[in-house]
Amino acid sequence: MRLKKKVKRFLWFLLLLILLGCGFYIYKNYYHKPAVKEVKVVNKIKKYGYNLKENKPEAYKKMFEELKEILEADEVDEEAYVKKISEMFIFDFYSLKDKSAKTDIGGVEFVYGDILENFLENAQDTYYKYVESNIYNNRKQSLPMVSEITIGEVTQEEYEYLKESDPEAYKVEVTWTYDKSEFSDYQQKATLYFIHDDIKLCLVELQ
Repeated sequence: MRLKKKVKRFLWFLLLLILLGCGFYIYKNYYHKPAVKEVKVVNKIKKYGYNLKENKPEAYKKMFEELKEILEADEVDEEAYVKKISEMFIFDFYSLKDKSAKTDIGGVEFVYGDILENFLENAQDTYYKYVESNIYNNRKQSLPMVSEITIGEVTQEEYEYLKESDPEAYKVEVTWTYDKSEFSDYQQKATLYFIHDDIKLCLVELQ
């Protein structure tokens, strides 16, 4: 009889542990969520409306500083400007590892405002479609980071858009690689078209 009581007590104790464990798991994963840290802007190019957020990789921060130097010069070298934003766009858009969710689209600062909504929708439905959420820093998914970017031919030509045209728009050829060979079948080249929007150059087409 004593042995049966001990076994019974052990089973109740085991059941209690299981219930406590299940309760803790449900609380941690469904009710208790750590606070999401607000991302701060740490640098700006005010005249052009470009902002640098603190969560960007060091490589991108370096590019931002280089862009700032180009745009704050006494005379802006427009070709250097378009080359730098092409590099920044490719790095930010095609690097997925640093993105918090599929809605966290990179490179949007360089996209022409009138096509931005369509650009975001297309990105979420294609390249960003399977990016899992990482807002609580617990993502296990393997995602690519752009490692090396090569700016190829840069030419100026007329570009027609929304019943208007820019006779001196820029066409930029770009190639790049990723940090790991497992992403070698991802897109690695593109043609970018930039138009003038007042003093800014804005991406209007990505091929």
